[in-house]
Amino acid sequence: MPHEYLSDEQIARYGRFPEELSVGDLEQCFRLTPDALALASSKRTPATRLGWAVQWGTVRMLGVFQPDHPTSVPERAVAFVADQLGTDPGCLPEYRSREKTAYEHAWQIRDTFGYREFSAGEEDLRAYLAARVWASEEGPRALFDRAVLFLLEHQILLPGLTVLSRLVRQVRKEENARLHTVLTERVPHPVRAELTGLLQVPDGARFSELERLRTEPDRVSSPGMVQALDRTSQIAGIGAGKVEVDDVPQVKLDALARYGMRAKAPTLHDLAPQRRSATLLATVRP
Repeated sequence: MPHEYLSDEQIARYGRFPEELSVGDLEQCFRLTPDALALASSKRTPATRLGWAVQWGTVRMLGVFQPDHPTSVPERAVAFVADQLGTDPGCLPEYRSREKTAYEHAWQIRDTFGYREFSAGEEDLRAYLAARVWASEEGPRALFDRAVLFLLEHQILLPGLTVLSRLVRQVRKEENARLHTVLTERVPHPVRAELTGLLQVPDGARFSELERLRTEPDRVSSPGMVQALDRTSQIAGIGAGKVEVDDVPQVKLDALARYGMRAKAPTLHDLAPQRRSATLLATVRP
């Protein structure tokens, strides 16, 4: 499933009202602005006035319209809006008497207040997520939540859950692959060969060269100091420290290095070539 990485809570709250609305929620999303109050008040009946205003608050809070279920808004929100309109909240069910009305109101709200369909704002979201992936080490769950907030803040209507979760995973994968490509292309071929060679187990040895180099002495002693200096000299001799990485966020290099220090040599060897080179580069940089 495209959204298998999401928590049950993230799935449950996507495009839906919480069980309890706070005073802050009501004031932020359902407090009618002068323009909204004027448009709502221009509707013919109390039910259509209330229905229009409830839809206006719904899209502000959830990022989606609910024209198929325009009366499924929490009672507290309905009462809050009705009080501003001087309308009986009990008239809202009448709003469903003409199904097309809710759709017409949703279109008017969208066009008047500058909401965009997801297809019109998708590239903006992709650019935002790509920048986040490049500059941070956020996981897919955190990126998904950021994507939802971005859409709400920029008045882009939320797509289906599967569409958004797939997009987040795709952008994260593509941007990390770009990072691996950028780093790999900067590594001279002789250095790249040296890095790959670290995963080999020399004849008569039990461990790969990488395992040996990343294992620090167990105790402080004269032989241990000599061993540590020799290890440092060998790492410097690989040449990874001369590769230009100043424009790569340190957090990304640190994440690659942590993985390179933790993973076993066979696991690193089985990585895609560019990811392998990027990981080894970060791992052995002084």
